[in-house]
Amino acid sequence: MNELLARAGPDEPMHRVRLLPCGDLATLVELPPDAGVLEFRADVAALGLAGVGELVPAARTLLVHHSAARGPVVRAALVTLPLRKPDPIATTAPVQVSVHYDGADLSGVADEIGCSVEAVIAQHQDPTYLVAFCGFAPGFAYLLGLPSALHLPRLATPRTLVPAGSVAIAGEYSAVYPRESPGGWRLLGRTAATLWDADLDPPAVLTPGRAVRFVAA
Repeated sequence: MNELLARAGPDEPMHRVRLLPCGDLATLVELPPDAGVLEFRADVAALGLAGVGELVPAARTLLVHHSAARGPVVRAALVTLPLRKPDPIATTAPVQVSVHYDGADLSGVADEIGCSVEAVIAQHQDPTYLVAFCGFAPGFAYLLGLPSALHLPRLATPRTLVPAGSVAIAGEYSAVYPRESPGGWRLLGRTAATLWDADLDPPAVLTPGRAVRFVAA
C-alpha cells in the first residue's frame, strides 16, 4: 500500500491521495472527500500518458488501467496532479429520461418528508443530474443532484426483484434500474427507455460525466 501527496492547487494546503496497486495492470487512486473524482479523471486523461487505458471512477476512487511496464511512471505522474473540487455541472447536453411517476414508494416518500406526491415529483424533476459513476449492475448509473429533501435511506428490507426501468432514489443519488435485479432503493416511477444494450458501443447510455434530466411521461 502506498500513500502519497497530491497538490490541492496554488496557495492551498496539501491533501493526501492513496495509491493502491491492483496487480501489475492497474492502480486504484483513493481521493479525499473534498476532491472531485470526475475532475481528477479528466486531468489524468489530459496527461496523455503512454500505456494508460480505461479510467473507471467510483464514489471516492479512480481505477487507472495501465501497462505493467508503465506502472511506475503512471503512479509518479498521478501525484503531480492538483486536486479540484467537484463541479456538479455537466458539460454535455442532458439525456432526457421520460418517467411515469407511479412507483411503489412514491406516496411513502411523500409521507416521510411531509409533502404531496406532486411536490416529490416536482423536486425529482427539477435538477439536471450528473452521472458520477456506474456500478452494482451493468448500466446502473449513480446520479448526483438529488435535492436534499429527497435524501432518504435505502429500504430496511430490499426487494428481491425490482423491475427493469424503475426510477429510484437512495441517499444522495437517483438512478434507473437498467434490468431486473434485487434492490433496496425507493421506487418513484418507471421509464421505457433502454439504458443498457450489450450490442451497442458503448452499451451504457448513461456514462460518467453525462447530464440527465427526468421528465414526466
